[in-house]
Amino acid sequence: MKYVLVSGGVISGIGKGVIASSTGLLLKTIGLKVTSIKIDPYMNVDAGTMAPTEHGEVFVLNDGGEVDLDLGNYERYLNITLTRENNITTGKIYQHVIERERRGDYLGKTVQVVPHLTDAIQDWIERVARIPVDETNSEPDVCIIELGGTVGDIESAPFVEALRQLKRRAGKNNFLQIHVSLVPVINGEQKTKPTQAAIKDVRSAGLAPDLIACRCQQPLTKSTIKKIALFCDVLDQQVLAVHDVNSTYHVPLLLDNQGLIGLLSETLQLDKLEVLPALLEKGQQTWTHWKQLTLAQDRLFDQVSIALVGKYTDLHDSYLSVIKSLEHSAMRCGRKLNLIWVEAEALETQMSTQDPAKYHKAWHDVCTANGVLVPGGFGVRGTEGMIAAAKWARTNNTPYLGICLGMQIAVIEYARNVCGMEGAHSVEISAHTDHPVIIFMPEGSKTHLGGTMRLGIRPTIWQPGSEWSKLRQLYGNSDEILERHRHRYEVNPEYIEKLSGLNFVGKDDKGERMEIVELKDHPFYVGVQYHPEYLSRVLQPSKPFLGFVAASCGVLDEILEKPDALVVNGVSVP
Repeated sequence: MKYVLVSGGVISGIGKGVIASSTGLLLKTIGLKVTSIKIDPYMNVDAGTMAPTEHGEVFVLNDGGEVDLDLGNYERYLNITLTRENNITTGKIYQHVIERERRGDYLGKTVQVVPHLTDAIQDWIERVARIPVDETNSEPDVCIIELGGTVGDIESAPFVEALRQLKRRAGKNNFLQIHVSLVPVINGEQKTKPTQAAIKDVRSAGLAPDLIACRCQQPLTKSTIKKIALFCDVLDQQVLAVHDVNSTYHVPLLLDNQGLIGLLSETLQLDKLEVLPALLEKGQQTWTHWKQLTLAQDRLFDQVSIALVGKYTDLHDSYLSVIKSLEHSAMRCGRKLNLIWVEAEALETQMSTQDPAKYHKAWHDVCTANGVLVPGGFGVRGTEGMIAAAKWARTNNTPYLGICLGMQIAVIEYARNVCGMEGAHSVEISAHTDHPVIIFMPEGSKTHLGGTMRLGIRPTIWQPGSEWSKLRQLYGNSDEILERHRHRYEVNPEYIEKLSGLNFVGKDDKGERMEIVELKDHPFYVGVQYHPEYLSRVLQPSKPFLGFVAASCGVLDEILEKPDALVVNGVSVP
């Protein structure tokens, strides 16, 4: 097993996840099987109970694992399927060690951070790195490990020590470290001192970076590269410049142009690994399509404007997978994405007196957008604004996509304004509503929040008579689909017959839960209880997003003809 560690210094949030994903993609282009592990040094067992406004979105895996958003990057870039164990947290690893201690596995020894915790971390990495993650169903060749936070933080110290030991355990030519650092520009000068200090810190912790990936606004000058190489004791070619680019999809191209594959091969002796010809051919095809699609995006002029009506709009990472899914679909439709952030509260009537300018701007954004999207969320705040946006889309033939809460919003709006159910609502928001069209799941827990939602991949069965459904056509008219879920509330089955004209075209495998709602006489008005954004890929856009964006562009009929085709420069390719 070959390991590539991606660590960070100076500050967090400078793109370690994208660099790790891009590295993995480049390794796949030469026919290697790649997996990924993300280490998060926080005490939470998983990301499920963390606020999206603080930590970004919670990404959900097939097995129901609620994990860090970077695992979404890995799956999107590498087209792999990870498990909850691919995300290691401090809380998870301490829980694991304490459970072993309680069972008596340590035979009366004094359990310590070193060696017991560090050994547990190494054992976990070695075990998970060998789990198959792609269609080959075979052990990966390379494991990309991303260490969250910054080296030097007190909470990451046990993981740094464990990784130092893992390097020894893995042996020569089996471990490579990429350290990501920041090169700020002050008064027009690229400053190298932060990077020098970051490398000093990581070396004092016992690790020795093989490559230094420098995040910067502009390409590094030759003098800056030479200075970093000199004072950090590496060769010039070991300093990678990762400057700001048009989109994150350009980062693999940027790293490839600087010879990353050659640098990895030299240290890890990748040429000695056995590569299947079929995987090499597939990797080369993927790389060709990736470059074509990414470069074609730079030449697009026509835009599609999407109004995202949400409640966590202050931190865009709260909706990272939604954003990426929209980007994938916009590229497939040959458009540049113009994403308009609309705070749901700003659409509510009380805002017209509290802040008229904000109110009118928000409504202008919704009314002039090509499509309206209401994503998932929890709680009372902003729901009336979302309902108003859904009504606008329904009554003005504007394409609408509701995800999870967004689907529930569409049901509430229809119940109120079409079926005459005054005050219809979700019991999450109005516990004593006369028309509880959205209810708490019967098997849910109201006392424990962590891991108690309906999570992971589950089947949705298309209902008889749904052949007209645009979404079903996008899915290839299959009898069932598999998508990932994350919700506590659902449509009340007692109200289905009362919601005349609202078509529940998809239900769960027992026929009890409403999974997909769609209006028939509308350009595109769809709500899904699941989260299709979790399975969207760069070269394989999510079908609900693709249909929504295509309808917003006015090209849905063209997409319906070949929903699975990859289009580059307006031409379908295999």
